[in-house]
Amino acid sequence: MNELMTIMTQREWFLIILGTAIYIVLFIVTVQNSRRKILSLQERLDKVRAMQEQYDIPANMQKMAELESLIKKLGDENSMLRLELEEKKLALDYNNKVAIIENAKREQAETVIFSSEVYRRLQECLNTGKSLNFEDWGELTRMLNSIYSGFTEKLFSLYPMSEHEMHVSLLIKMRQQPKDIAMLTAHSKESIATTRSRLYSKVFGRKGSSKDWDDFVLSL
Repeated sequence: MNELMTIMTQREWFLIILGTAIYIVLFIVTVQNSRRKILSLQERLDKVRAMQEQYDIPANMQKMAELESLIKKLGDENSMLRLELEEKKLALDYNNKVAIIENAKREQAETVIFSSEVYRRLQECLNTGKSLNFEDWGELTRMLNSIYSGFTEKLFSLYPMSEHEMHVSLLIKMRQQPKDIAMLTAHSKESIATTRSRLYSKVFGRKGSSKDWDDFVLSL
């Protein structure tokens, strides 16, 4: 009887120790996963901020003025830091030149889009109740990437989108209404709304409306 109780006690202790070890492992894994998610979200948000500031010429000019002031204060002292600041200033100057070109392209964007063969094809599909085919999507992607440099690449860098999610985003950039996006992608209007709000949540790590995603896409 005593031997049986001893065996039972040993088994109970074994189960307690095993359960505790499993709990600790699961706790550590959960904490690590949470930390990875937080770091991943922060990285995405930093990318978003950089994308939105990329063509902000006044902000770049202000940063250049601040760097110039720091460089003057340094004088001949700390030459390594001076070179680093000069390098940052040159990078900002380059970004400004790119921004001027990109902003000029953006000012002409609607004219180019609405007079393009791709836009005519969209209207044709909407008038006949058809969705876009493989070649249409290819032409649409090429045109938007030529107007908005690296548009699809920027989106993919934020979230590995499915083909459908990318198609929805492309049509948003083409200024298409949700009901028209639904027809052109052969999905329901409700499905399109869900896709847009889900994309916002995935990228920004918080709930947002479908319009929030539209506004972000149009800002790129």
